[in-house]
Amino acid sequence: MPMSSRDYTWLFTPGSTFTYESGTTGVIHVTDGGELDLPTGQVVACDPFVYLGSGDVEPFTATVAPGRYRVEAAVATLGEPGEPESDDPHRRVAAARLVIRDEPATTWELALLPGQDLAELEDDEFFGYGVDAGTGCFYDAAAEKGFPETEGDEGPLWDAFQDSDWSAVVHLVTSPDTGNTVAAFTSGWGDGAYPTWIGRTASGEITCFLTDFFVAPDPGDAAA
Repeated sequence: MPMSSRDYTWLFTPGSTFTYESGTTGVIHVTDGGELDLPTGQVVACDPFVYLGSGDVEPFTATVAPGRYRVEAAVATLGEPGEPESDDPHRRVAAARLVIRDEPATTWELALLPGQDLAELEDDEFFGYGVDAGTGCFYDAAAEKGFPETEGDEGPLWDAFQDSDWSAVVHLVTSPDTGNTVAAFTSGWGDGAYPTWIGRTASGEITCFLTDFFVAPDPGDAAA
């Protein structure tokens, strides 16, 4: 069976805590990243510095009504037991979500691209996107060509990360040429492959798209 979803309500509850086997502790807080414009309702998730504008990434098969939707990040502040609170705390983006409706998700499913089939996955495998530049994002399919400068160290997306010193926040960036928006963020511990999940209500309505960066363990698990 493919990888199972986890307790994402816990992960997006401010004040949730966890402990690694090393003794390092984490506390979750949730940051509001503003509203992402989805003019077509076709959602794309990827590493923007590698794939945005490349033409190599398709939107998910699940679509939503066009509109503007809130983006949030679950950010883990990490620390060592007994150490005083730092003026420059160690923070990592544990997960990011695009909120479609403010209702609890009763079920979760992997977000799929065209041609992907869950039956092809082995135990604990998942479909996800690859990260090679330490970042992830959400954007509408209409924005695919809206940020032509992302391949180099220039452009509004690069400036947003540089100006914040690559901090663990949501960078909501607007293209000065097209008005397209992208919501981007650092990807947990960095490069790798990460799944995006779709939450649904009991009636099947989409509540959110959520990318898990595997920073925080499930509360029911032993120390990670």
